[in-house]
Amino acid sequence: MITILHLSDIHMGSGFSHGRINPETGLNSRLEDFVQTLGRCIDRAISEPVDLVLFGGDAFPDATPPPYVHEAFASQFRRLADAQIPTVMLVGNDDQHAQGTGGASLNIYRTLGVPGFVVGDRLQTHHLQTRNGMVQVITLPWLTRSTLLTRPETEGLSMSEVGHLLIDRLRAALEGEIRKLDATIPTVLLAHLMADSARYGAERFLAVGKGFTVPVSLLARPCFDYVALGHVHRHQVLCDNPPVVYPGSIERVDFSEEKEAKGYVLVRLERENTQFEFCPLPVRPFQTIDVDLTGTDTPQDQIRSALQPEHVQDAVVRLVYRLRSNQLDQIDNTLLAELLSTAHSYTIHPELVSQL
Repeated sequence: MITILHLSDIHMGSGFSHGRINPETGLNSRLEDFVQTLGRCIDRAISEPVDLVLFGGDAFPDATPPPYVHEAFASQFRRLADAQIPTVMLVGNDDQHAQGTGGASLNIYRTLGVPGFVVGDRLQTHHLQTRNGMVQVITLPWLTRSTLLTRPETEGLSMSEVGHLLIDRLRAALEGEIRKLDATIPTVLLAHLMADSARYGAERFLAVGKGFTVPVSLLARPCFDYVALGHVHRHQVLCDNPPVVYPGSIERVDFSEEKEAKGYVLVRLERENTQFEFCPLPVRPFQTIDVDLTGTDTPQDQIRSALQPEHVQDAVVRLVYRLRSNQLDQIDNTLLAELLSTAHSYTIHPELVSQL
């Protein structure tokens, strides 16, 4: 049995608008949150210890993160190299420069020759020796329509027809890799993509028009013992046999992910007998507090009641309140700031309702 830690969509360096500057470090507090959460994943990998770490792509919000963000990311993954845990880092859509034409931010790890690190920036099969045996990992990075749109065979085709052509080519290329597999060795497909039956969140808008949807039937093949996906931020299992799994992102990027659990997946990989479990992470809460003041004569009291300490303590808070124009002078902004002082950060969104 080979133990794998599967995580994805770290997005190190995103969400700065929801943070504040830590005066002791000079860093945005949300960056520190992301580093701490990634550190918990690495802690588990080392303490288990796992035999292999699979990262499903999207290390950063884009392919050119500031050096200090790159360093924060690398300092955590360096711990896996020190612990001699093999790691496969897949290139996602946000890791590609100009949609694949200018390289990828993760390629530096291959250039530096980090021991035990494999960068998956192409469809390729990797044979990895772990402490508990050999494993085959097919890497499938983010693919875009741009590779076909400028070719003569796509002239006059709709975007849907181009998508079908891409799927046909992907199917043929994947079959080529499958034919080379050793049927006696456990096999993982590691892919960053939009599956047709997945439930999307914020990532639907982050990559709209740049990729295409892949049918789950193309992924759920008996030759695969586990299909490790990335790109969708909500944890979900698309198929049980073989397991086709999105671990989801490890931190909340914005309020569209307010209700989603965040974590990673621990996999016990065996040929035709893989088991897995989702491991939630204790991430910072996002809390929307929505208050309708239009029907009250004491709006301040109603806001005070809504902003209970247990709702705002250390959370990223969004206060939305609706009121009539004749209630404007009843709102004390100083009191609002006092009630929200224990929040990690907050924004206030008043909405004026027309009077009848």
